[in-house]
Amino acid sequence: MLKRGLVLAFLFLIILTVSTPWATSQQEGVVPAYNAGPPPKGTKLPPILGKDQLWGDKAQFAYQTHAYDLAAKIPVVLHQQPCYCYCDRMGHNSLRSCFESAHGARCDICLKELYYAYSEHQKGKTASQIRKGIMQGGWRQVNLEIAASTN
Repeated sequence: MLKRGLVLAFLFLIILTVSTPWATSQQEGVVPAYNAGPPPKGTKLPPILGKDQLWGDKAQFAYQTHAYDLAAKIPVVLHQQPCYCYCDRMGHNSLRSCFESAHGARCDICLKELYYAYSEHQKGKTASQIRKGIMQGGWRQVNLEIAASTN
C-alpha cells in the first residue's frame, strides 16, 4: 500500500513538473513569443502555406482558406506578432509560423489574430501598433464569419 502511494505521489510530481511551463504560459499578462522587427534582409523564411495545400475546396468554412490568402499579403507583419494560442511552446516564434502549416486554419485564436492584424494593417497601422492591439486583446472581437469577406 505504501509503495502504491509513493508511485502515485511520484507520478503526480512528474505531471505537475511537465505541466507547469504550459500553465504559466497561459497566465494573464504573459506575452507569447514574437519577433520585435522584420526578418533581417536575405533571411529565407518558410513560405505561407497556399490554401490549395490545406485541403482544396473541402474547407469547412470560407474564413479558414481566405486567411491564408491574407497571410500571404502581410507575412512580415505577422512575423512581428505574438500568438495567444501559445503555440510558441510547440516551437512557433510568431503568428506567421501558424500559417506556414495547417495549424492556423484549425485554430480560432490564430484566425482571429490574423484577421485583426490584416484589418489594422489596411488602416495603415504599423506592426508595432498592431502588436499592441493584439496584446490588449483587440483580436477577441473579430467575428470570423464576417471576416471571411475581408479583402
